[in-house]
Amino acid sequence: MSNFGTTLRVAMDTHGPLCVGIDPHPGLLEAWGVGDTVTGLRRFSLDAIEALSGVAAIVKPQVALYERFGSAGFAVLEETLALAKEKNLLTLADAKRGDIGSTMAAYASAWLSDSSPLAADAVTLSPYLGYESLRPALDLAAETGRGVFVLGLTSNPEGPSVQHVGGDASVAKRIIDAVTAENAQADELGHVGLVIGATVGDAPAKLGIDLAASKAPLLTPGLGAQGATARDLADSFAGCFSQVLATSSRDILKAGPDLAALRARAVAVREELISVS
Repeated sequence: MSNFGTTLRVAMDTHGPLCVGIDPHPGLLEAWGVGDTVTGLRRFSLDAIEALSGVAAIVKPQVALYERFGSAGFAVLEETLALAKEKNLLTLADAKRGDIGSTMAAYASAWLSDSSPLAADAVTLSPYLGYESLRPALDLAAETGRGVFVLGLTSNPEGPSVQHVGGDASVAKRIIDAVTAENAQADELGHVGLVIGATVGDAPAKLGIDLAASKAPLLTPGLGAQGATARDLADSFAGCFSQVLATSSRDILKAGPDLAALRARAVAVREELISVS
């Protein structure tokens, strides 16, 4: 069974280092003219998959924006994940799950088990109950050839109040050191990725964090609408840019509902990323 890092590396080398967030915000559904309803959610999601297939390395449905519709929203998410699989398009469920014991095992089963209709190729996880609390998901991902992306350094203003605490032994550094150990046997990219905000600036250097050594795929939200450019990413991640999975959502999705325009915008963003690599 292939390691997720190997599968992702092939997708990035084939399609470019772009992750597109599938974020059905109410305003975006209205802007597309599909309406902030389950019907609109389905149209938006399936059209996005059709347009992005063969363009993005991976897509990232934002689970919360499906969950707000209850069971009907989860049904649309299942259909969206299934269509992406049919199109050979990798998926990352942005669920940010994190808990302890049997509850974490249940979350792992939901998002990473072969038998679950919600199973994606990877899922985002929150390690703030302790890195080892994620063990059920870490192990199941390895077992099923899937991946996880652990929150490392986020760009929200509140993040440093937790992640930077500890100086040379910061919370973020300890989490990233644990990911590095997890990926130690990987040839290039491991199955445990990191979420590192595109606009965290020199925080990794200040905290003594070596992202290149982590062998982690680096999910870097913030490209486009949040202000980061492809050149910013190339400069900020100069020593590990080959690991970067640049993430853009609204800047690309606003080109819809016309599928050709949406695809063209994604291609333009992808080509900009390739040009600075």
